[in-house]
Amino acid sequence: MNSDGLEAVSLRLRRRILETSHAARIPHLGSCLSCVDLLVCLYWDILEIDSSRPDAPDRDRFVLSKGHAAPALFQVLAERDFYPKERLAAFGVNGSVFHEHPPAPAHLPGVEAATGSLGHGMPMALGMALAARMTGRSYRCYALISDGECNEGTIWEAAMLAAAQAVDNLCVVVDFNGWQATGRSREVMRIDPLEDKWEAFGWHVVMIDGHDFSAMAGAFEACAATRGQPSVVIAHTVKGKGVSFMEDDNNWHYRTPNEDELRLALEELKDHR
Repeated sequence: MNSDGLEAVSLRLRRRILETSHAARIPHLGSCLSCVDLLVCLYWDILEIDSSRPDAPDRDRFVLSKGHAAPALFQVLAERDFYPKERLAAFGVNGSVFHEHPPAPAHLPGVEAATGSLGHGMPMALGMALAARMTGRSYRCYALISDGECNEGTIWEAAMLAAAQAVDNLCVVVDFNGWQATGRSREVMRIDPLEDKWEAFGWHVVMIDGHDFSAMAGAFEACAATRGQPSVVIAHTVKGKGVSFMEDDNNWHYRTPNEDELRLALEELKDHR
């Protein structure tokens, strides 16, 4: 799919994420909007997957390590026909599998791991990548983490192991939107220079604009061609991307839109991202 087609998908998904966040009063809206473009690029252009065979042994694996962005993942999986879109009407309802974080894989096709406690999804993706090597399979594994998640020690333990084992079928994507729960990522912890840190751990590093589909496609292709080391794509994104009054405003990590805010946001998303 070309960039215009991918942008149209992202626009549609942003609207649905806003609508479900409003209806269910589920937060983390800004975190969902910052990573939608990355998810769309992966699920429409990169991942070797088949919604009619969600458990195919040779499928690529994607793990949403920043599990609080599950509302975005749920919309992506529905759009890719892993389950009917109508099921998302149960988002946030007691007893539903659709909540703030991904459920166990047995409960929802397309989900590879239950995540939410930050720092643990990436090591699980590493385990899946190692399993491919041990079983002689060629699938690739991807994990989406946040810049705030880079505070977690398990991220760097997994980074050391992946490099030591030369796990070149693993690609980590950092959704670098500049925020975490309580403030600017660079102010809460000294994560800079993030590129140098990953390189020092033995990773192939690519820096991109996480809202530029051409840049994303080029980065993922370069990572797939890299041999002998794992890859990380550091994607600079905007929290709340697509809605002017939500962009780069960390209040939308916790808030959900009221009726007037929803109307204004959907109006903005009619004609542009």
